[in-house]
Amino acid sequence: MKKMLFVLALFMGVACANAQQQGIKQVKPVSVAAAAPYDGLTRQLTFERMIPPHGLEVTYGKTVHILFPAEVRYVDLGSPNLIAGKADGAENVIRVKSTVKGFQGETNMSVITEDGCFYTFNVRYADEPLLLNVEMTDIIHDGESANRPNNAQEVYLNELGSESPMLVRLIMKSIYRQDRRTVKHIGCKRFGVQYLLKGIYTHGGLIYFHTEIRNQSHIPFDVDYITFKIVDKKVAKRTAVQEQVVLPLRAQNYVTCVPGGKNERTVFAMSKFTIPDGKQLVVELCEKNGGRHQSFTIENEDLVRAREISELEVK
Repeated sequence: MKKMLFVLALFMGVACANAQQQGIKQVKPVSVAAAAPYDGLTRQLTFERMIPPHGLEVTYGKTVHILFPAEVRYVDLGSPNLIAGKADGAENVIRVKSTVKGFQGETNMSVITEDGCFYTFNVRYADEPLLLNVEMTDIIHDGESANRPNNAQEVYLNELGSESPMLVRLIMKSIYRQDRRTVKHIGCKRFGVQYLLKGIYTHGGLIYFHTEIRNQSHIPFDVDYITFKIVDKKVAKRTAVQEQVVLPLRAQNYVTCVPGGKNERTVFAMSKFTIPDGKQLVVELCEKNGGRHQSFTIENEDLVRAREISELEVK
């Protein structure tokens, strides 16, 4: 028996030696770490480029609500295990649930808001989530701290063109906070209510209108709507009125009710425009379930004298 095993081992050794002599190479295992993940010249992303995600727990039998400081414009879910949507009647609140009981592992969710902020979440399943209602911190702070890394980039939106949503918001807040009256001849007053244009400003491709409602009566003024439209100065009889409505893109402190004896101000942001000859911009303020409507007109010479805002003035 021992002799047979010896002969078999000797035969296998001779066969292996012959194979090596005939040029047959043994295959060696390739290290996965040593393999190049990309072809060509590629720069590797480092953790300094990463926007840290927030941790979020969801469950099947309960709904998680997330409140954002601005209107939600985009939501992306990384897995069909999640379902999300805006809360009815609220543009800045989304609700999130799990579609599968006890799904394993993690998935992700990304949200873009109207002010150009990008939020990302790592989502996992929990039978009883610790946080069912979450309020995201406003990225604009009066202090020195912020809830995002220094390298985080904001998202640009189509309607604002090349203007940064964050800068637009800061400009509107700065105009509202400074509360200057640079225009003193445009406004109207009826039935104890006064509607004023306090200033016209411009930066980049946008125009900002600073308005104020003064309610000097004792009856609250409920705002139904505010319209900006370009109309003909003189309309002949039996001639159709040509109107061009200009829609605001953003509004800082949009007023819905002015109590008796109080004043309220609003800053509107609009795309850049001018007024053709023979036309004027009419701003109308209408009262809900009332007749104390207000309106004033803006001429093209008022518009072209809009004050230029420097970014150094924005704090």
